[in-house]
Amino acid sequence: MQTSAVPDLAHTHARPVHWLATATAMAAVVALAALLQPGSATASQTGGITTAAVPAAPAPDASAVTYPLDCAGAPGVVAKKASGDLDGDGRPETVAAAHCDAGSGTPPSGVYVLTRGSGPAPRVVATLVEPSERLLLRDLAVRDGAVTATLLGYSSADVPRCCPDQEETVKWRWTGGKFVRSGPVEASGM
Repeated sequence: MQTSAVPDLAHTHARPVHWLATATAMAAVVALAALLQPGSATASQTGGITTAAVPAAPAPDASAVTYPLDCAGAPGVVAKKASGDLDGDGRPETVAAAHCDAGSGTPPSGVYVLTRGSGPAPRVVATLVEPSERLLLRDLAVRDGAVTATLLGYSSADVPRCCPDQEETVKWRWTGGKFVRSGPVEASGM
């Protein structure tokens, strides 16, 4: 270690009074900072900019549900899904079209409304199309609080199950505590 040619300076030797003065100054800065906190933040919207409401929870997961399908041992599959607030409570529901994974052919679809239950798993709360109706689903959407679907069907038992010959676009809306079907929104023969 090299010795200094300059004599020791008084300010380089810390004494208890120096530590006490430093601690007092630091305490004063912390106390002052605590008193001078900014007020609560508020946001305002100006300039015509609009924002969408953020849902309180994500939409129910369509793959986390057991559907009321009679698949005779075959697995069920979710073919289409759409989400949105259907009952106006600010929380999104999911509409799912599911059918049996038959391996071949065109199994009929069931269309179900899912919501979050009191537990972590979603649950089926409504059936919009029963698989027993023998309909296929081509399109599914949720817009403006309504479910819209394009359903394909058969005009008679003589029509091959591969080739539906009827098409109907229908809509369901939550009214009076239940889903009410209206349609055809658009109807046409294929």
